[in-house]
Amino acid sequence: MSIEAVLLDWGHTLFDTPGSVDFIVAHASEHGVDLSRHDAHELWDDARRRSRNADEIAKGRDKSAALHHSCWIALWTELEERSPGISEALYEFETSSAGWSPYIDTRDLLDGLHSRGIPAVIVSDVAFDLRPILAYFELDHLIHTFVLSGEHGTTKPELELFRLALGAVGLPPERALMVGDNHLNDGAAIDVGLRALLLPPATPGAPRGLQIILDLVDATA
Repeated sequence: MSIEAVLLDWGHTLFDTPGSVDFIVAHASEHGVDLSRHDAHELWDDARRRSRNADEIAKGRDKSAALHHSCWIALWTELEERSPGISEALYEFETSSAGWSPYIDTRDLLDGLHSRGIPAVIVSDVAFDLRPILAYFELDHLIHTFVLSGEHGTTKPELELFRLALGAVGLPPERALMVGDNHLNDGAAIDVGLRALLLPPATPGAPRGLQIILDLVDATA
């Protein structure tokens, strides 16, 4: 059956945080703390990995701005111990356009879907508004609808966001595709009847491998 809409996770599917480690090192240095890039990366990456486990997801941090803030500050406890004040600064950085960049093949994907008349819907567990970030990179006009957890009080792997996204494009689940990078969250799309494509971890500086989405759309047309 043809794919007539594509539902897309955002963080680490379309956009990445390539500058976070450099931001941590620079902030530490500015405040008189000697923190190597290796140590900064280890601390930041450990928090990122822990943020994706089932126990952390179950806290529902992406359902509200307040909970999102408190959960991330807690995840960065070890960073804060090494460089006092970094947690709040990093939170501000990672919730703004300064902290995020599209993967090098993100624009090609969104342009390709738009030119094919396939609506792209961002379905994201995020407690802050993504629209200004997409607008900053001049990609907002390529997005049909934003379905964000913080605006609806529900997160993946709960199923309501998938249903809202399908409702926005007026399609049954068998005629759409969900794309993400987390089997616990994005993989739950199969429970509403969606096909799901899960991407492996990204290689820094490399294409995200998003061309496969356009290939699938074309193959099922």
